[in-house]
Amino acid sequence: MNISQSSYSSSSSSVNSASVATADPNVISSRRSADSSQTLASEPSRRWRDIFWLGVFLIQLVLMGCALTVLGLNRFKKTDRLNIDRYTQRFLENQRGLTENYWPLYALAGGVGTVLGWTWLLFLSSQANHMMKVAVHILTTYLAVISVLLFWMEQFFWGVAFAIGAVLQFLYVISVIDRLPFTMLVLQAAVKMVWSLREVMRVAYAFMLIMLLWMGIWSFGAAGVVASSIGDGGRWWLLVVLSISLFWTGAVLCNTVHVIVSGMVFLVLIHGGREASSMPPNSLMKSLRYAVTTSFGSICYGSLFTAAIRTLRWKIAVSGKSFNHSARDAWELFQSTGVEALVAYDCSGAVLLMGTLLGGLITGTCSGIWTWIKYKDRVVMVGSTAMLMGMVLVGLAMVVVESAVTSIYICYAEDPLLIHRWDAEFFHQMSEMLHQRLQHRSSRAREVLTHHRFDNHTQETLPA
Repeated sequence: MNISQSSYSSSSSSVNSASVATADPNVISSRRSADSSQTLASEPSRRWRDIFWLGVFLIQLVLMGCALTVLGLNRFKKTDRLNIDRYTQRFLENQRGLTENYWPLYALAGGVGTVLGWTWLLFLSSQANHMMKVAVHILTTYLAVISVLLFWMEQFFWGVAFAIGAVLQFLYVISVIDRLPFTMLVLQAAVKMVWSLREVMRVAYAFMLIMLLWMGIWSFGAAGVVASSIGDGGRWWLLVVLSISLFWTGAVLCNTVHVIVSGMVFLVLIHGGREASSMPPNSLMKSLRYAVTTSFGSICYGSLFTAAIRTLRWKIAVSGKSFNHSARDAWELFQSTGVEALVAYDCSGAVLLMGTLLGGLITGTCSGIWTWIKYKDRVVMVGSTAMLMGMVLVGLAMVVVESAVTSIYICYAEDPLLIHRWDAEFFHQMSEMLHQRLQHRSSRAREVLTHHRFDNHTQETLPA
């Protein structure tokens, strides 16, 4: 169905989008494409944004690299090689270990996480829909099974935590079960877009390899912490600090991939296809250069707020604006066009997060079982950090699809005909769902207004 003006009757600011969609497609498409191309051509040179946060990230990366090397070397083939234990006399235990005792456990986690991430990318075109459905439905069962195993290993706190997680996951899936068909529709469209851009798949593989190399250093230091003679409390605090650093680094790499992929998807949509004659040359390298130079500070800053940046990274990728400016522009764009109703209804981010969690749980389980066989008192310590490693690696694969989803919504808000030109059937399905959601929101608003007026009328008549 075509978008009619009544589709946007509940939002005065959305009428403009409706009128665009009901007008002659060829005329408006040409005009909007010309305007977009002119905008791209006249785009001013990009300036470096959020340089302060770029410096903070690089400094923490260097300091963390030095600290990880020292922590790992202190227990490598010899206990207290660097004589660090003299500074921790109050926390010493009788048990002592070596870095190489625990480093292979983390190596297994890196290997499993990489295999899961590469498998996801490999089967993206043919089995992605089934893999996402499995991730949604099997995660609850997997959490429950791990909870039982933890109770069996007498890890009661973690057993309760995973049991609560299984219950919450089950309740969430039940609450959004009616949204999953539309979510899968959007994810299928995103997969279709990404699979047509094989070069962005290679970018994802390359960044996973970079992350794996950093994890080699990170796990070396983490193994040194686990092997140290510091008490459990001290080890846990150090691992928490290391995990925060790893999470931030992983988020920065994921968001960098997001910026690159989003920039490519935007160009494909605005020029009408990958093989269009108007497609600028070396577009991938330009997106990569912007992502790791002028936009990298904003990526580092936004990575501290991973949930918020999911929607906002695209604006950084296309316009090169600062994170705060991009956040305001993206939110105003969604609000003014009514597309915010679709974004709120869609569960794509949650489904991809479930896949990431499942990958992390599988990775943590593999390392945890091996740890339980060799060092039973270190199961939770190694298993939890190995789970984080798996989530970061699998997340680098999932972010490719997430980037396409975000770009599709932004382009639909900017100009619905960009989506119509790319996939007319998907455009009609999105338009119909937007019409339904706006009608639903309008009816809810009328109910609230009627109830409020009734309450006011009742209060006025009571004294009489």
